[in-house]
Amino acid sequence: MNTITLILIIIVGLALGSFLNVCIYRIPLKKSILFPSSFCPNCGTRIRAWDNIPLLSFILLKGKCRKCRSKISLQYPLVEFITPVLIVITYLRFGLGWEFASKVILSLSLIVVFFIDLRHRIIPDTITLSGVGIGLLFSFFVKSPSVLDSLIGILVGGVLFYLSAILGELLFKKESMGGGDIKLAMMLGAFLGWQKILLVFFISALLGTIVGTTAILFSKDVKETRMIPFGPFLALGAILAVFLGDMLISAYIKTFF
Repeated sequence: MNTITLILIIIVGLALGSFLNVCIYRIPLKKSILFPSSFCPNCGTRIRAWDNIPLLSFILLKGKCRKCRSKISLQYPLVEFITPVLIVITYLRFGLGWEFASKVILSLSLIVVFFIDLRHRIIPDTITLSGVGIGLLFSFFVKSPSVLDSLIGILVGGVLFYLSAILGELLFKKESMGGGDIKLAMMLGAFLGWQKILLVFFISALLGTIVGTTAILFSKDVKETRMIPFGPFLALGAILAVFLGDMLISAYIKTFF
């Protein structure tokens, strides 16, 4: 492990985390993610460079805007922390190369999807549809998935989640899975291949069931628990599949075959 490379990756990861926060805030509002420069969502004051240092500025400002003193959402330091952590883990797992680039782009996309869907209950097409093409393109350069596995993954992801949406609607008499979830599954199939998109399906369904059941048991507002978005569970399932997928699939095959 090259220490200098690791330090550079952490620095870049922190900067990317700050940029992802911009994407999470602006994409649902259909605003440019490049212009204008960062500003306080409450008072609109432009955030100066020394107040925009990932993690450090949040600590120094005690989680408040310097101008209006409104609270800064914990989402901002959380994203700025998660992003370099995931990139470092990816580097340690895959080293530098096409595999690293593919998994980093996927992870960054999933962070944005996680927080946008959690807050707005939407998954932007700008991420998922472009992600399908990017994931398929990477399959020409990485060892896994192959181009064929990526193509099958797109098909399996789309069909499997579309059928799940239809079945859920028939059982619960309401929309149980949106079109955004289906497109996200297609993107994951492109990046991970058909075997791992099946794994993502089971992991996300398991996580969703556990969280949903817990929410129903402890929440006073049952209607609110029915509005839990599925995108975050897909994102978590995909991250687990990236780093533990081969081990889980191998263990399954050894146990049942």
